[in-house]
Amino acid sequence: MEILFMVFFFIFILFILNIFTSIWAYRDSIQKGNSKEYAIIVLIGTLFFPLLGLIVYLIIRND
Repeated sequence: MEILFMVFFFIFILFILNIFTSIWAYRDSIQKGNSKEYAIIVLIGTLFFPLLGLIVYLIIRND
């Protein structure tokens, strides 16, 4: 029972971290002067593909 709680807690923390990084990527995209449509694509990409989406965004964000 205790291990099950720890697993759910870990998954919950990962989910919250995913939400925070997606919101950060969206706001950063807007602050860099990109269009809202581009920022929404970044948001969706980081929500559905958390690690890969964030890595790709960090690579292309300076262009």
